[in-house]
Amino acid sequence: MLYLETYGYGYSIRRAQSIVNWFIGEYLPRHKITVDINHRGMKRDCALAWIGPIGSHYRPRHFEIEMQSNLDADTYTVTLLHELWHLLQHVRGDLSFGRNKRCWKGTDCSLMDYTDQPWEIEAESMESVLLDKYLKSL
Repeated sequence: MLYLETYGYGYSIRRAQSIVNWFIGEYLPRHKITVDINHRGMKRDCALAWIGPIGSHYRPRHFEIEMQSNLDADTYTVTLLHELWHLLQHVRGDLSFGRNKRCWKGTDCSLMDYTDQPWEIEAESMESVLLDKYLKSL
């Protein structure tokens, strides 16, 4: 079961719902997941998006995704799919945050550069796969 809330400005509600519904149905159909997507200006943060668990970091099921508003449709779709892949990593337990640590499969990776972080490498490698699968489902 999916609970989805989107808010903010400069985005398509239908596109956001379509992408999240497809992803959860495809990869986490038996989980109870809550996703809040906040669309806002993120240029000062030098990011298009990020995701974080809300509440418990142990077996998280509630997530907030912050997305840059006013993205073109293609960039929005790829970026949201990338963040949803991080959601999957959290749910599987591969990626965890807590006690000022970022762990990947039980290994502390807190001091790694962004480009070397294994969860980012995996999510970036999945972007085109997810986009192809999503577009074929439409």
